[in-house]
Amino acid sequence: MDRNQKEASVEELDGIFANAGSVVMAHYTGMTVAEMTELRAKLREQGGTFKVVRNRLAKIALQGKPGEGAADLFAGPVAIAYSEDFVAAPKVLVDFAKSNDKLVILGGFMDEEIFDSQGIDALSKMPTREELLATIAARLTGQASQVAQRVMAPGQNLAGAIAVIQEKAEA
Repeated sequence: MDRNQKEASVEELDGIFANAGSVVMAHYTGMTVAEMTELRAKLREQGGTFKVVRNRLAKIALQGKPGEGAADLFAGPVAIAYSEDFVAAPKVLVDFAKSNDKLVILGGFMDEEIFDSQGIDALSKMPTREELLATIAARLTGQASQVAQRVMAPGQNLAGAIAVIQEKAEA
């Protein structure tokens, strides 16, 4: 790699670290090309990416960034998984690591929060962005219908009382 390629790589990593919801670091030693392709495809389905990085360049890109404390995790053959959704990459990596012991999750970061492998596992169990939005929408819809019922209730009671009076008057 010449100097221009290294600078371009650092700029690319800088953009990844700045814009990703979360970044997960993992060792991938011993994984076959087919396994790497399968992992990349699973991540792509969830809007994520898996990229092998040069440790020194990644550490340079992290300097002065909120996740700078994660620079210690860049040792040995390291790849990063990242996505805009902060739980997508951890979910896919944790699920993949359960069936493939060659993928070893080291940790990761989300903004200023640095996670070890247990932290990434906990992050993977959180609901996705879409699930959170669906939950919020369902709660808002439920509350809106309750408000409408409560607003309509006095009118319905009044209409019922008028109907009873009318029936008595007719009888």
